[in-house]
Amino acid sequence: GQNTDLFNAQCYGFIMSVGSGAVEQVLFPAEAEAHVSSLVNFRLIDIGCSQQWQRQREYLHKLNMQAVQNASQQSDEFVKEFLISHEKLGVVIEELIAVRLWRDKIFSLMVDGCKEKPKSTFPCYVVLYHEATVVNLLETVLFYKESVEASGDVILDLVDYCHHRITWLIASHHTVPVEEQTTDGDTLQELQHLDATLSYGISIKTLSVLQSIVTHLDCLPLSVTTRLLNTHDIPSLLVSVMEQQPWMRGDSNGKLLKYIDGKWREVSMADKLQLSKTEAQVWMSLYQLLMSPDCQQKYQLHAHNKSHIMRLRSHLMETVIDQIPQLSELQRYLTHLSVMDPPTFASSDLVLEQVPEVYDKLLRENNHQWQKIADLHREKLFSPSATDLQQQAKRWVEACNWDMMETLSGDAPRCGHCGQQPATKRCSRCRSEWYCCRGCQVNQWKKHKAFCDIIVSTASMST
Repeated sequence: GQNTDLFNAQCYGFIMSVGSGAVEQVLFPAEAEAHVSSLVNFRLIDIGCSQQWQRQREYLHKLNMQAVQNASQQSDEFVKEFLISHEKLGVVIEELIAVRLWRDKIFSLMVDGCKEKPKSTFPCYVVLYHEATVVNLLETVLFYKESVEASGDVILDLVDYCHHRITWLIASHHTVPVEEQTTDGDTLQELQHLDATLSYGISIKTLSVLQSIVTHLDCLPLSVTTRLLNTHDIPSLLVSVMEQQPWMRGDSNGKLLKYIDGKWREVSMADKLQLSKTEAQVWMSLYQLLMSPDCQQKYQLHAHNKSHIMRLRSHLMETVIDQIPQLSELQRYLTHLSVMDPPTFASSDLVLEQVPEVYDKLLRENNHQWQKIADLHREKLFSPSATDLQQQAKRWVEACNWDMMETLSGDAPRCGHCGQQPATKRCSRCRSEWYCCRGCQVNQWKKHKAFCDIIVSTASMST
């Protein structure tokens, strides 16, 4: 558990950030096509436990890395093309919904019912990271209209997923630590801290996924627009996001931090109003939902959500409009809306609406089995055999290209002991840990040794 924190941080940093750089390919097109064509849906009980699910998780991990590399280098995006041509985008979205349900229903019961200190939390980390991997893959490929259009009816479930994640972000973002927490060897507490940190990063990514859906509403069924505007009232939800500004925090030293490219970064007060990618995405989603003629026609405005939306006016400052000039149109619309009464919508006794099916189907299939599944997964994921643990570590080593991760993350290496950046010295054995000086390497060795031994031994097994 506590000896895997560096590994977890490295993987999380890669998944949550996208940079650029010339690195070797993760997959050749033929390999990527084979991985895509093999994607299938799994039962909830298989998540994290079956060998077949583990293999698919590795495939999606590699597909995500290759998709990120293709996008960052503006090269042939064959991962996206294969997902469309093999009609597998729906499978990827269903995998995301299933892992979200596993986190909400199974993981919480696993932790609550744990009577003894887990032998290892590494297998559980793998499942938690998988949600971040799938969200990152979807963010990359759904940027394109043809990908959104090819997602099919399951896009409704993705809309519900986005609503769930953004609601969590509004309610819980302030509870997520921006600085490393001391857990005194408590592996369950460490696992819960990681879960919160991952949930925050995933929820921020979800804002990008939502923007892709909103941008391409013209190619989606009417039910998607209705669900966004009236079932979930996403415009009001995004106003709350803008008010909360979950990407902005202060640390214990009074420094201003902003969440940029998957990391908390210190910013000066002069740069406070410089829009990050996430802020711009929220503004553009609001612009599309409030200014599109189709959305204006279908959005059921009433006194409550009108007053909520009018609060946007205080955030539409000149510095924001200077960075996104289209928002001047939104500013004029809000001024016009302020002197208008909300239109009256005629009620109808007959309402026909397409509804999402994946989440409800999973709930029905596993109803009254949550505790049984949680008990089974607690035994398999918290108390794995030494052989199972070594095999899983071996699969991670084979799937991860540390040099490529560091290049794509776009950041200089950070010291594994004191956190100083840039770190220039590297562990010569595992080549996955960096240090700023010899003293930090010596001080960190007791903690790093177990992780280093796993990497070295599994790497030797695969050669």
